[in-house]
Amino acid sequence: MNETIFELARTVSGAGEAEAELLAALCKAAEAAWAARLRSGVAAADCGTAFACAAAFTAAADLAAGSCGGVVSFTAGEISVKARGTAEEVAGAALLRQTAERLMAPYAEAEDFSFRGVRG
Repeated sequence: MNETIFELARTVSGAGEAEAELLAALCKAAEAAWAARLRSGVAAADCGTAFACAAAFTAAADLAAGSCGGVVSFTAGEISVKARGTAEEVAGAALLRQTAERLMAPYAEAEDFSFRGVRG
């Protein structure tokens, strides 16, 4: 399945040859992360195309996040800060993650659920 995830992520992200090795590693990590979140008794194959798409979207978002938001230059005189990526790129990465979560909602445990301040 990893080749399918890689090809989908490459299409979604528009990654070129220079980013292929990093994207492949991100795909493996995303696949493992989603596999770890599957509900008890659910296998990746049970999710149909949702699993591969969610892993690909997650990897594409991780690739975008790695190239967005970091400061690439800073000048003290006349203060100038230059950042990598645009607000649209950061928002795009967030939308990819939301789509992945939506696709896997029927199959995966919620990642952001927790009890807070519950007294016994």
